[in-house]
Amino acid sequence: MEMDKIALRIEAFDEANGGGVGWYEDKGAYHLYLLATEAPIARLMPTGTGDDVRIAYWSHRRKWEDIDDMGGCVRPLDQALNHIANNGIFWTWT
Repeated sequence: MEMDKIALRIEAFDEANGGGVGWYEDKGAYHLYLLATEAPIARLMPTGTGDDVRIAYWSHRRKWEDIDDMGGCVRPLDQALNHIANNGIFWTWT
């Protein structure tokens, strides 16, 4: 999946859900953050398979970590964005 398409879908999801989330691309991953505070929310790393992304959250260790202990959570982009929007672990630092 092309990088620009991911960015457009992140922006569309954010707009459809009230806005307030920014993003930037770094080393092939998309980092989501709260615009009001610049607090990190999630990192989406494309896997190279369809529109699947690996989801990470900003942990208490002040680094990105997988949301499970079994090799990370990989979902299609739309499901990943919905999961982030509805799961409190991503909003801890916001």
